Amino acid sequence: MRDGIAAGAALLRRRHAKGVACALVGAGLWGFSGACAQFLLGNYDITPSFITAVRMLGAGVLFLLVLAVRSRAQLAAMLKDRSSVVQLVVFGAVGLFLCQITYAVVIGYTNAGTATVLQSTGIAFVMLFTCLFARKLPRAREAVGLVAALAATWLIATQGDPSALSMPLAGLMWGIANGLSVAFYIMYPKRLFARWGSFAVTGVGMFVGGVAAMVVLLAGAAWGQPAALPHLDVAGVAVLAIIAIVGTFAAFALYLHGVSIVGSVQGSLLGAIEPVSATAFSALWLGTAFSGADWIGFILMIAMIFLVTAEKPGQKVTPVVETEGERA
Repeated sequence: MRDGIAAGAALLRRRHAKGVACALVGAGLWGFSGACAQFLLGNYDITPSFITAVRMLGAGVLFLLVLAVRSRAQLAAMLKDRSSVVQLVVFGAVGLFLCQITYAVVIGYTNAGTATVLQSTGIAFVMLFTCLFARKLPRAREAVGLVAALAATWLIATQGDPSALSMPLAGLMWGIANGLSVAFYIMYPKRLFARWGSFAVTGVGMFVGGVAAMVVLLAGAAWGQPAALPHLDVAGVAVLAIIAIVGTFAAFALYLHGVSIVGSVQGSLLGAIEPVSATAFSALWLGTAFSGADWIGFILMIAMIFLVTAEKPGQKVTPVVETEGERA
């Protein structure tokens, strides 16, 4: 009897460790994809629109292939439900697409580490909107987390000098837009996730967002925007493929699987590795220099994630995924 209990406990520990590892690797790959986008934007005549279209369409196709093999009946049922299809279009063409394109634009104005930290304001926006809709004040730790997010954004934008803006104003504005888009697609698809599962919804949404991104890209080219097809060498093509396959499809798949095991609360906390990953790759690989104010801002933003997503006393962590869509 005791041996059976011990074996069961060991199995649960191994499963939990696997979930933690998958969530960490997935979130870390999101950060890596940001550094890859920075590399492309800094070395080739490529646009954020092109990167977004390729990464979303590529990842979306891979998601659909997996779903067609493993969950064909579920995929068919979801696509036959008119209400779900409408919600999927909104989720993909508005939520996911806006988050991906604004994130790429911010990287172009700043760098992967800064863009990923600004993106983390989305968690603070979720907390604010949740409190507004529920007509209640935030808990003490949530209020502290909001202050930390505001302080982090201020430090990164001004380097501690209120009379100066150390990043382009457009970069800051796009960063705030990115945070708002993150909040939208975290909050919007919860019913879809509950009904169809996060993997299927994210996969179809990714493909829909990729189609929307391609439409925007072609429309921009028709109106005289930069060429839709950039000139890429072998390294550029390889990095672009890595963004789609590793930094988007594999990152989402691993993170979603990890969160399905450890629960949404712990998964959100593990997701705090993303800005760390983006900053590390940006600094070590691309040689991006960060100031002391930047590092303090990064630490404050990570503290905000822990404060806002921390489990309430007595709250039971469930394996239901609620916040996996919050990463780029």
